[in-house]
Amino acid sequence: MAFQKAVKGTALIGGGAIATVFGLSQFSQYRNKHGAFVHVQAAEAVTVPIKNHLPTREEQILALQTTDEFDVLVIGGGATGCGCALDAVTRGLKTALVERDDFSSGTSSRSTKLIHGGVRYLQKAIMKLDLEQYRMVKEALEERANLLEIAPHLSAPLPIMLPVYKWWQLPYYWLGIKIYDMVAGSQCLKSSYVLSKSRALELFPMLRKDKLVAAIVYYDGQHNDARMNLAIALTAARYGAATANYAEVLRLLKRTDPAGGKERVCGVRCRDVLTGQEFDVKAKCVINATGPFTDSVRKMDDQEVPNICQPSAGVHIVMPGYYSPDHMGLLDPATSDGRVIFFLPWEKMTIAGTTDSPTDVTSHPIPTEEDINFILNEVRNYLSVDVEVRRGDVLAAWSGIRPLVTDPNSKDTQSISRNHVVAISDSGLVTIAGGKWTTYRAMAQDALDAAVQIHNLQAGSSRTIGLQLEGAEDWSPTLYIRLVQDYGLESEVAQHLASTYGDKAYEVAKIAQVTGKRWPIVGKRLVSEFPYIEAEVVYGVKEYARTAVDMISRRTRLAFLNVQAAEEALPRIVDIMGKELNWNEQKKKEELEAAKKFLYYEMGYKVKTDQLTDSSEISLMPSDIERYKKRFHMFDKDKKGFITILDVQRVLESIGVQIAENTLHEILNEVDLNKNGQVELNEFLQLMSAIQKGHVSGSRLAVLMKTAEENLRRRVLISVDRSGGGL
Repeated sequence: MAFQKAVKGTALIGGGAIATVFGLSQFSQYRNKHGAFVHVQAAEAVTVPIKNHLPTREEQILALQTTDEFDVLVIGGGATGCGCALDAVTRGLKTALVERDDFSSGTSSRSTKLIHGGVRYLQKAIMKLDLEQYRMVKEALEERANLLEIAPHLSAPLPIMLPVYKWWQLPYYWLGIKIYDMVAGSQCLKSSYVLSKSRALELFPMLRKDKLVAAIVYYDGQHNDARMNLAIALTAARYGAATANYAEVLRLLKRTDPAGGKERVCGVRCRDVLTGQEFDVKAKCVINATGPFTDSVRKMDDQEVPNICQPSAGVHIVMPGYYSPDHMGLLDPATSDGRVIFFLPWEKMTIAGTTDSPTDVTSHPIPTEEDINFILNEVRNYLSVDVEVRRGDVLAAWSGIRPLVTDPNSKDTQSISRNHVVAISDSGLVTIAGGKWTTYRAMAQDALDAAVQIHNLQAGSSRTIGLQLEGAEDWSPTLYIRLVQDYGLESEVAQHLASTYGDKAYEVAKIAQVTGKRWPIVGKRLVSEFPYIEAEVVYGVKEYARTAVDMISRRTRLAFLNVQAAEEALPRIVDIMGKELNWNEQKKKEELEAAKKFLYYEMGYKVKTDQLTDSSEISLMPSDIERYKKRFHMFDKDKKGFITILDVQRVLESIGVQIAENTLHEILNEVDLNKNGQVELNEFLQLMSAIQKGHVSGSRLAVLMKTAEENLRRRVLISVDRSGGGL
């Protein structure tokens, strides 16, 4: 009854406010209907032929070297840069793109994985009567609808729950979410709704029960960000853009304009990072779309230009999938320090973040223990006390640099613009900066509109609205069934391939290796608990992957899901890439070490392993210490004070278990803190103490030793039935 009254009260309170935006919503509906018509027109207006054959990287580098002059050259292979290349090439412009690392290697692969308008921005727009923020939300919601349409295999609507713990908050949040729906207009994914406490707990059983009064569910989009970025790049390449990763810009080329006597940017001096070869790329227009590195390219043009980028670091963590329902996210609208935290299912895991703190610009941002613990503490506030939120359950962590910018065209150059900014330098360099992932296409359109106008390029309007991305054309939700039936793939693997490659999944399935088993017929997994298969490594090379890091972080997402699983897959990945790219043994070793370094620092492996160090405190009850000592001495029969691989092998053989020697090396190495090739009693007790405190989870040695102990005990016990019974 109280809930029903609250809902009725909410409707009454919100009614007047909604009436004030009714006119706005009607205008929005008209714009969206008109937009749908433009959608079809824009996509059908593309006259540039699309290639069935994806050019190789070598062919792309050759095109960069031999083309006399491009119309447009884009610097930066993130979402915005690739969006600019796709926009330019589909307008019929001769287009090039260079990226000094891999496509999506920076901010674009380290997002919250949401395609959204920004609920918190709408709140600020209403509270502060900020028209700029309202326009940004409106634009983002339009782009959200477009992105879900042009890449349905990589994106999908996601319901997000906003728990309410005070009755007065219900009308406030309900009104805000309803306005969010209305701003989206006919492009609203699904209408938001209110849930009672019991229904909220039914849908999100991990939620904290005490003080919960109700919940509101609204819809936004979710995507595989790195794969989405890559799809944009590959689509641009198929339309004829000369796109190359690992092509670093050393400096801008300039010429003197005979008409005005001014210096004009006319290209770049480039270096192929993989071969060291340098070459010039000439272009009528150069676009700077380098995200956090915006100012470094602007200073290549003019050393005196003031910085406009104010970088902010956002850390995310990944936890096991059981922390959240499979198809329901959670929004914490007011954390302890006023930030917003999302808690979302993603790739059968749970992603939580983000933080927001000033940082220096770097190519290798590192997540800190402080940020990880902040997120964990906020998660604890919202989850049931029955769910122990353990530090050891953090499977991966990363930091992404958000390139907030000040508008150089504004009178107030100190004020940060939440929207994107297009700036034209005196020499004609076009810079596109700021904005958000969701609005990459609109940012690219604005940048190209400016470029066409300033440089008098012969091109029409943008044609990317409704333009399907790589893999989308013949994708359907049931495509995976064909993969299972036609190729003999596991259902989980087939679903993964369909949702990653879309209609290109058939090409991956065709090169999948025979397993030699009755089922699945093809598709050897890289690691047992994830659906990534060896054929994806071969196909990833065709998608311009050139390092092991490319493969574990952006062609597959292993590094973002579980750093230990990624490390286990590395040797096989390096072997396959070595065959495809003709690596010698030294190159393979270098790739392996570089990838391990990436996992250690950038994906949270270091802060994970730091939870168990040789200075870790042992805080166990005396009874626990004795119990763990007995377990240890079952392996250390000779009372040496340490155990080695031979000790573990001996015990495992006695219970009929066989584990490969290299796997045993890895298992012991996780606990061998002083790296002397053996696990000492003190190290084992530190491990068990860290497990009890929740700092470490999933220790293979701990599980193995406990299982062995239980097996040995069962062998020693004499059954009462066998002994003849007795009193």
